[in-house]
Amino acid sequence: MQKFLLLLLALMPLSGFAEVPLANTPYIKLDERSRPADHFTQGLFFDGQRWWESSGLYGQSWLAEYTDPSANPLRRKWLAANRFAEGLAVHGDRLYLLTYKAGLVQVFRLSDLKPLETHEYSGEGWGLTSDGKQLIMSNGSDTLTFRDPEDFTVQRRLKVHGGGRQWSQLNELEYVHGLIWANIWQDTHIIAIDPQSGLVRGQIDISALAPPKSGNPDVVANGIAWDETRNGLWVTGKFWPKLYLIQPQGLGFEGGKKQ
Repeated sequence: MQKFLLLLLALMPLSGFAEVPLANTPYIKLDERSRPADHFTQGLFFDGQRWWESSGLYGQSWLAEYTDPSANPLRRKWLAANRFAEGLAVHGDRLYLLTYKAGLVQVFRLSDLKPLETHEYSGEGWGLTSDGKQLIMSNGSDTLTFRDPEDFTVQRRLKVHGGGRQWSQLNELEYVHGLIWANIWQDTHIIAIDPQSGLVRGQIDISALAPPKSGNPDVVANGIAWDETRNGLWVTGKFWPKLYLIQPQGLGFEGGKKQ
């Protein structure tokens, strides 16, 4: 009995350690860009020269491509009034755009946003990204879904856990340096998730970048786009007037500052 109690006491610190809340990983701001503050930003992607963004709300949803966030888009596709645009992902030469409750993902040719096909899925669509092999989707829960880019069928599911809290409301996604980065809806934290285990490896807090409170509950952080050349993340939010390029000081960004 005494040996059992000693073993139990020895294991308790390890169990407690696993539940220690995550410390915020610091970051530095490399750049910022102004843009119109009427974007209900859902998905964001940057290839080093061009941006693709989706903006939500029924009757107001669109998908756009532009080279200058402050200028008019090169192309804009308006969705049907009964379609609520959500997250997007670029995979190869195709762009995938989720819808909130319609259960449809629309596929476009990346070069000119020509519609190619649609696929159906069950439940809600929130965020979407690609790891180069599969598409990774969020639906507002604590579980991510890996999907086949060819037909959008489910390949596996991943429950997100760790960091001393229960995770939910996973929203916009981006795959960077071997980790899945996720906005948390109505939260200024962005978390980094291990794609194999689902363990949250770290988090950053971008509350210092948020615009002054306006009383509009929709003005929340959302939108992550990797800038591979400058080794940083472009982040923004719904109705935010700016995009910010930040570089976390860790979590795979240890290569240093690139201007």
